[in-house]
Amino acid sequence: MPESKWPVIPTERGDDLHNLEAAETADLVLFMAGNQFMAMADIVSAFREASPEIGKIFYETLPPGMALKQILAGGAVFQDRLLRMTPDIYSAVSEKAMQQLSDAGHIEPDDYRLYLHNRLSLMVPAGNPADIAAVTDLGRPEIRISHPDPANEDIAHHILDMYREAGGEHLVHRIMEEKRTAGTTLMTVVHHRETPLRIADGTADVGPVWATEIHHARSLALPIDEVQPGAALDQRDQINYYVCRLKTAPHPENAQKFLEFILSSAAQAIYARYGFTPHRP
Repeated sequence: MPESKWPVIPTERGDDLHNLEAAETADLVLFMAGNQFMAMADIVSAFREASPEIGKIFYETLPPGMALKQILAGGAVFQDRLLRMTPDIYSAVSEKAMQQLSDAGHIEPDDYRLYLHNRLSLMVPAGNPADIAAVTDLGRPEIRISHPDPANEDIAHHILDMYREAGGEHLVHRIMEEKRTAGTTLMTVVHHRETPLRIADGTADVGPVWATEIHHARSLALPIDEVQPGAALDQRDQINYYVCRLKTAPHPENAQKFLEFILSSAAQAIYARYGFTPHRP
């Protein structure tokens, strides 16, 4: 495959590639849905304590759509370096992503597990200067929205569902087509990194995000506030995180240990500390 055909990881996203120097020699490679980024250091640390025999661990916290493109292409380019590592574990906030892996032969049908939940919320600058009170306010012409790109971000599809439930296809078209053309819907490449910065520096009035990102921003004392869409709109009953071990996992035993760990009560307790909703089968 010519290098131009490899997916490209944005140059500035080095903070989502952890232990990059060992990417191709690691004993465990994890492609974890990026919005877990705030919890992953603790998850990996706790897993190391539980399985000290596993040495080097490389993990990504990129958007799952971007990671899926890496898997399907067999690699990606980052800062002129071609990364050819095969992940042992992949997670996403989309069952469709798991089905795509199955269709491509990377996992067996239904060989994935539900392990976590979340909900949507609206991040606004401190004091909510644009006076946003509801999801439908995002259709106002002057409101600048920092918005995940559906091409890479699983969250975007849940957000579109929220818009449909709040204002029908008219609201979806208004935000995703009309306001995008007008320059007031501003797409992100890695929304969980870009949206809080835009909100904090005043270049966006609102950003639909995971509730856990509000939790994280507040823990950092960022100048943000929250407008909750409400239980009828925040998709809490639809947002499921899935995880799988790839058939081509280069370290299948280590992958199985991590899979068992992430489903454990210890891992679920860590996620709960960061505002996620644990999965209780």
